[in-house]
Amino acid sequence: MTQKEDIKNAIDVMRKGGIILYPTDTVWGIGCDATNAEAVAKVYKIKQRDDSKALICLADSVDRVQRYVRDVPSVAWDLMEIADKPTTVILDGAVNLAPNLIAEDGSIGLRITNEEFSKELCYRFQKPIVSTSVNISGEPAAQNYCDIVPEILEAADYVCWTRRHEHKPHKPSSIVKISRDGQVTIIRK
Repeated sequence: MTQKEDIKNAIDVMRKGGIILYPTDTVWGIGCDATNAEAVAKVYKIKQRDDSKALICLADSVDRVQRYVRDVPSVAWDLMEIADKPTTVILDGAVNLAPNLIAEDGSIGLRITNEEFSKELCYRFQKPIVSTSVNISGEPAAQNYCDIVPEILEAADYVCWTRRHEHKPHKPSSIVKISRDGQVTIIRK
């Protein structure tokens, strides 16, 4: 299967409200349409995670981020531009996303991906994609396809083929919260 076909299949599944497992710029992710509340609820169920713990989203560009967050502080743009490793930015004022994806304080975690597959997937889908680590809440994240437990493989509607044979260490992203007034708080280095 070509990467183009893999992306098309994943997008078809997400457009129907389905759940995908896919490689990202960090660990493997459980994904869905970030604007579809029913799909987001399925992700929480698969992870066995309380929906009061917000999930993050991947986007392909700063232009996409602007459609889903009101008033992004300039320091956030600077950070997204200069980050030398995958960095998730938690921003206030989330809009146009599934309500159960947004944290109780109105914030959302977004990461602009520069990894080839996930960037193209986000670009072709034209919306943010949920990107939470492939694992049961509290268990280790699947760094590679071979690390994914059968229970999660069976719960997904589509498992991407790209990078399935990869065996190398991957780390979760750094997480930085930036308030509307530009105050920066490092959540995870």
